Amino acid sequence: MVMPNWLAEMKSVVGDKGFTMSETEMMPWLTDWRGRYTGRAMAMVSPASTTETARIVSIANDNAIILVPQGGNSGMVGGATPDQSGDAVLISMRRMNQIRETKTDDQLVICDAGVILQNLHDELARKGQRFPLTLGGKGSATVGGLVSTNAGGTQVLRHGTMRALVVGVEAVLPNGSIYDGLAALKKDNRGYDLKQLFVGGEGTLGIVTAATLRTVPAIVDRCVVWAAAESPHKAHELLKFLGKKIGAALEGFEIIPKSCLASVLQHIPDTRSPLESEHAWHILIETVRDSVDAADPTELIEKYLGQAYENGLIENAAIAASEQQAEDFWKIRDSIAEAERASGPALQHDISVPVARMAAFITDAGPKVEASFPGTIVAAFGHMGDGNVHFHVKAPPGTDPKNWTEIYSEQITPLVHDLVVAEGGSISAEHGIGQTKRVELERLSSDARLFMLRSIKSAIDPNNIMNPGKLVPLASSQSGF
Repeated sequence: MVMPNWLAEMKSVVGDKGFTMSETEMMPWLTDWRGRYTGRAMAMVSPASTTETARIVSIANDNAIILVPQGGNSGMVGGATPDQSGDAVLISMRRMNQIRETKTDDQLVICDAGVILQNLHDELARKGQRFPLTLGGKGSATVGGLVSTNAGGTQVLRHGTMRALVVGVEAVLPNGSIYDGLAALKKDNRGYDLKQLFVGGEGTLGIVTAATLRTVPAIVDRCVVWAAAESPHKAHELLKFLGKKIGAALEGFEIIPKSCLASVLQHIPDTRSPLESEHAWHILIETVRDSVDAADPTELIEKYLGQAYENGLIENAAIAASEQQAEDFWKIRDSIAEAERASGPALQHDISVPVARMAAFITDAGPKVEASFPGTIVAAFGHMGDGNVHFHVKAPPGTDPKNWTEIYSEQITPLVHDLVVAEGGSISAEHGIGQTKRVELERLSSDARLFMLRSIKSAIDPNNIMNPGKLVPLASSQSGF
């Protein structure tokens, strides 16, 4: 095949090391993490700097070439997977992997988009700091992807999502210009908060090349607890109780049904149940202190767990006796998605409801879905402290995975989302919209929301080269958006 001039220009920008047209080399990056989407690309380019990224985007814009930005390819909604046309260029940010500057006194870090989350954690730990966001895919997820999807994770209860942790952004706009917004200003009243357009923007408005992130002091020590409760309502009462008694020391609070625990124990090696007794619901709790002057987290939790037991909020509990055991407890929680995928086909919904309604939603929505689709089993787990429910609808045993998903996704998912909206919730809590939820976003959004989404997209990316087909619902009168 004769290489088009514009593609040859891209190759000259990144060199042989940052360019490939080989289907074999591109293959791992053309299928999403869940295996639901597989696309094609004309080439994959991997810039090593913001300047190279800007030149690539400028070439694409001049020639109306579609760009699909990608970080660690660990997204959950197909947001970084090209379509089947083969017309797109995949632009990988993985070569931009430098931590530019750590400002310990200011509790800030500036890093490239391709920095892997685990590497960021390790580097900050060496300097007595930490980035307070973690998730199961921390070994592959990149900073740019976390920004672009507004990732959450297990520490949102105390520290918030990426929207709260991103202080500044550097990004290449669709016309090839560079937006330099890395400065950490506490006051900046020059109009719209432009950096927030890129947080959760899923690469549809430009490519994040670097970010300034908040850090916090490293943990002096922590206490991790695995507790059991008879119902989600008891778990919520425990959350409120500990919130009042412990306050900011409470950093993690996860609710897990026994079916998810059983799935992890079956499919994930080197895992064991923290409790010998059987329970319907499990709770993973973490309390921390980042100052020697603060109260000891183990003493705190021991005191108040006893009261919680006496008040009937928990049935049993085990306190991690070592850091390794604490990691083992968290491994169970972090492995649920992997274990559920191994246990058979399921429709996985990442939704949120008001925290006060999460227990009721889990209790009520599951049986409604199971009754409407006999044979299905609902597994609902997640971050009770922020109302984020991972609502998995598992296929009946023996079901053909592909056929069942194709047949029932268009029936089950709208029902789940209708139940979410009825509670005043969101159909996407932390994974984004991508291509998986775009139709549902249009169905369930107000005219005002759709008008704003489409207007912002068309104004900033008039040629529609930046990750089209993701996030922004199509308008009936617009073929390009």
